[in-house]
Amino acid sequence: MKNILPSLLALTLASGLTVASAQEADDPVARTRDPLDPPPMRLRALQLAERDVPVATGTEFNPAISVIVDAVYASDETEAPPGFEFGHGHGHGHGHGHGVEEGFNLREVELTFSGTVDPYFDALVALGFHEDGVEVEEAYLTTRMLPAGLQVKAGKFLSDVGYINKQHPHDWLFVDAPWMREFFFGDEGLNEVGVQLTWVPPTETYFRFGVEILQGESEGVANYIGPGRHEAVTLLPGPGGAPERVRWRADHDLAERDGPRLFTAFAKVAPDIGPNHAVQFGLFGGHSRAFQQMDAHSSGRLETWDGDSTFFGLDAVYKYDGGGVMGHGNFTLQGEYIYRELDLRYRNRQFDSFSSLGTLDEGDQKWKQDGLYVQATYGFAPRWNAGLRADLLGLTNDGFEDGEAESFGTSKRYTGQVSYAPTEFSRLRAQLSYVDMAHDDHGHGHSEEWVFMLQYVISLGVHGAHAF
Repeated sequence: MKNILPSLLALTLASGLTVASAQEADDPVARTRDPLDPPPMRLRALQLAERDVPVATGTEFNPAISVIVDAVYASDETEAPPGFEFGHGHGHGHGHGHGVEEGFNLREVELTFSGTVDPYFDALVALGFHEDGVEVEEAYLTTRMLPAGLQVKAGKFLSDVGYINKQHPHDWLFVDAPWMREFFFGDEGLNEVGVQLTWVPPTETYFRFGVEILQGESEGVANYIGPGRHEAVTLLPGPGGAPERVRWRADHDLAERDGPRLFTAFAKVAPDIGPNHAVQFGLFGGHSRAFQQMDAHSSGRLETWDGDSTFFGLDAVYKYDGGGVMGHGNFTLQGEYIYRELDLRYRNRQFDSFSSLGTLDEGDQKWKQDGLYVQATYGFAPRWNAGLRADLLGLTNDGFEDGEAESFGTSKRYTGQVSYAPTEFSRLRAQLSYVDMAHDDHGHGHSEEWVFMLQYVISLGVHGAHAF
């Protein structure tokens, strides 16, 4: 009997572990969970499904609600590096950005609702309140019951290309975004209306593959203006030679291209490297069949660009859970690289009042630009962490200036930050950046500046936990 009991106990335990493993393998939520992502905000709603509680309508439960307040002070405002003014700040379809101006900024008040709609869909709606009004930041459905590890997301959402793009500003490890995200995807990141399809295969190692079909209105890779008429008031020489105010109008000849215009794809892999460690590698790319830009000068000169864009890149993230209190001992290292090509038709015209004085220049242009960042943060004490970041923009920076080929040089930024989080619901962060801005070939040397930022973030209500 003494020999039989231990054997029975061992057999029972082994059977229980086998059943648990099988259940986890059959659980689509467990199999599709990203090991680098924090617990999902819909956790409370998912518990209903785990208890087999039928959900007939969205009124069977209260959705998770959160309010995030993000306030920032900045000693200065950094302009776009040479060559990257092009394609930045001229996109359509977004009412605001997450850039920081000199002085005090109430960057964002975000109100988020999330939960399970029914057995088939989860939903999230995030509203951003700004000085200029209210905007829908994200509003999408995700499927819950598709077979074979498939999932569809539809609505307005932050694209999964790269790693940091899908994060909101209050989730960043620094006050501002890396230059790579800001100047290739715009102040709001690659945030589009469209559809995403992802697949997580049933393998021991975590893989995730995805494609996205998007409307295509984001700055940097999918500028879209469409046909129309530009109107401006400018000063032109009058009959006596003295400057006179003249209102001039011009059809800017930019083509109309119905959406969807932007197509992206990504792949992620997260091999198991042992307890307390997590790593993920990613590849991504995209193509926009519409990239348009317009620049109107006070002299009555109108420049237009019309063509398409292609980009691709890679990302890597490593995280270590130190096991300490309030993040003590935690370490995160991440980096991303992106390369962009623009194939454009350029046209430069001069206007006087209501008529064109002729085309000054036109031709084909190919822009080639890239950028990267590497950053690391470490929890040096309970509630405290510090980080360093290096931004490089324009290692390849070939473009055009006034219709002539130009190489704009490489711009650099080095940033350090210290953060204090009294609880998981509030955070105070101080940041200092040294900016070494390149000049183009017509300039001399580099311009340098120091920028100090101070950020305070508070969270009210139910919100998904941040990464460990």
